[in-house]
Amino acid sequence: MARIKSLLIRVEIDEAQKAHNCQANAAHRLVRGDRRLKVRSGRSWDHYCVSCAAAILERDIAELQELRRRVQTQA
Repeated sequence: MARIKSLLIRVEIDEAQKAHNCQANAAHRLVRGDRRLKVRSGRSWDHYCVSCAAAILERDIAELQELRRRVQTQA
């Protein structure tokens, strides 16, 4: 049986190893030990603070739900 592909790229939740800015908002500063969303971007990673991660996840969940609705109504 063929493996079903995922629409999601590789994502993880980890802790910052050093201080740096959130990649969605430079005013959001992560310090060592802060939880962050880590998203694969080509050969590297993008890192987002918890508040930006929550907004990204909410937006993407809504988009996926809309796609599911559209697929189900066309079936």
